[in-house]
Amino acid sequence: MRKYTKPIIAFSILLQIVVIKILAQFPEFVESVYSNGVYIFISKLMHYVFGWIPFSVGDIFYTIAGIYILRWLFVNRKLILKDTKNWLLDVMVAVSVGYFAFHLLWAFNYYRLPLHKSLQIEADYTTEELLNITNQLIVKSNAAHIAITHNDSVKVEMPYTKTELLNLIPEGYNELSKQFPHLAYKPKSLKRSLYSLPLTYMGFSGYLNPFTNEAQIDGLIPTYKYPTTASHEVAHQLGYAAENEANFIGAMASINHKNKYFKYSGYTYALQHCLSEVYQRDTTQYDMLIPKINVGILKNYAEVNTFWDGYQNPTEPFFKLFYNGFLKANNQTKGIESYNYVVGLLVNYYKVNNL
Repeated sequence: MRKYTKPIIAFSILLQIVVIKILAQFPEFVESVYSNGVYIFISKLMHYVFGWIPFSVGDIFYTIAGIYILRWLFVNRKLILKDTKNWLLDVMVAVSVGYFAFHLLWAFNYYRLPLHKSLQIEADYTTEELLNITNQLIVKSNAAHIAITHNDSVKVEMPYTKTELLNLIPEGYNELSKQFPHLAYKPKSLKRSLYSLPLTYMGFSGYLNPFTNEAQIDGLIPTYKYPTTASHEVAHQLGYAAENEANFIGAMASINHKNKYFKYSGYTYALQHCLSEVYQRDTTQYDMLIPKINVGILKNYAEVNTFWDGYQNPTEPFFKLFYNGFLKANNQTKGIESYNYVVGLLVNYYKVNNL
């Protein structure tokens, strides 16, 4: 029996793929049994185990795993030609186990019920509805901006360190949980990534480690982006794997925060998404909207763009292409473009709720 163990594990990945394809057809089942059941236990356990540690355990895990893989490949390099069958079998075992752990610990959330169905709102919207919410967000963003700067031409400077901002993140979710109890965030497991520089060069501002359930934030991004970026990663921790849904929940958590700096970050983040969609649909309307926005807000947008421009490199498009493929492979058929679905959630949610 022992000699069959390795092949069974290796080829079980085929069965896993079939099971996942079947489960993808039953999002209500995934929602109730996994996302609102098994996953809640797994995530809280992970947070209690790793959350209190001040550095990223997941990044250390990836480092050790990377070193081990490179060492294994070097030690077994001759087997590639001498014993190709067993070499491939060992690789398939590792992939199969990793694939199983990835889905069990977090990735089944990709197949849960779409958020607009959970919220009982529509997903589609008209250009008129888009313009309406965009104008509302301009008013809210301008007001939040003036409340801080008292000058419409000055950009907002965060008066907090990045560590302090991360410590404030749960308060937004505590406020949001008054309306949506399942979004309560405790205990916290939110950290700056040890690989912030590589993340920046790859064009990513954060990620969730599915094996330790730690939310990792790029420690180099401007502090203005910290509230929404960290809140986005927390949404992933809470089981919302789809990027568009995490964007929406992250914006909501920031907007509902009692802190005026978080509110500002949330409103302007939501506004930026809507402006981008307006530009795609009607450039004339876009040109009419921009003058309505406080110059200081535009300076914050420019600050972020300048930051990312400073890290552009030839490899970034390849990482984005890989991530686009990853999203499509995990039930986000539009890949990176699915990020725009957040606009549909914003438009339709605030169509029936006060902004």
